[in-house]
Amino acid sequence: MTYTIDLAGKVAVVTGGSGVLGSAMCQALAQAGAVAVVIGTSIEKAQSTVDTIVEQGGKALPLAADVLDKNILQDACDTIMTEFGRIDILINCAGGNKPEATTAPDNSRSFFDLPEDALQWVFNLNFMGTLLPSQVFARQMAEKGEGVIINISSMAADRPMTRVVGYAAAKAGIDNFTKWLAVYMAKEYSPNIRVNAISPGFFITTQNLRLVTNEDGSYTDRGQLIVNNTPMARFGQPDELVGALMWLVSDGAKFVTGTIVPVDGGFSAFSGV
Repeated sequence: MTYTIDLAGKVAVVTGGSGVLGSAMCQALAQAGAVAVVIGTSIEKAQSTVDTIVEQGGKALPLAADVLDKNILQDACDTIMTEFGRIDILINCAGGNKPEATTAPDNSRSFFDLPEDALQWVFNLNFMGTLLPSQVFARQMAEKGEGVIINISSMAADRPMTRVVGYAAAKAGIDNFTKWLAVYMAKEYSPNIRVNAISPGFFITTQNLRLVTNEDGSYTDRGQLIVNNTPMARFGQPDELVGALMWLVSDGAKFVTGTIVPVDGGFSAFSGV
């Protein structure tokens, strides 16, 4: 049997859709025929991604929402349902880290000194910022008995990175939540609701740019260490997440649920020797 990735008539909601990785995903979904609902931290940022999609001939809707505010998420959901009457795909791409929740290499900011509010902010953004949108948007999938949810994890979930204690713990929680929700949806509602996650390796984004590259574009010590431990010897490009994404949202993966798919240039397979 041959599968083609045709998402015509589908509505795909992408939180963090205005970010580097989220924007690439929105564009790919729209190019396959879906309406991409781009949820950003501001309407201006979301509109920028939408403008790119429209220029490419796709359809998209910009919305601003805080992924930690369930009432605002519900307002966004109501807007989508009024406009399109359906939600078929949810990509939970919102996430990130902050310096205050990260230990410093010279121990000027040790684990013992990390402020609770910074750690809580990182955990909330990544984990609760995945769980709450799933509660709001996936309810539509439960009611109709079909849909696809893709969470965005990280290599830090399986192999905790030095310094990013809160981020790594939150992403590990996403892996566990992905498996839990996959079973819950299939058993309680419908086996036609699939829940999986993509676990990116190292991609250069706005948030980590200064951590892994210098002003002149060369790698920092940490950036070089990452490349040295990635068999493909480079960082990933945002559009290199698209293949895994499109497979997971297509009928080609309709017997796949509860999985974490690495897209990491071999990082997770490398022991360092």
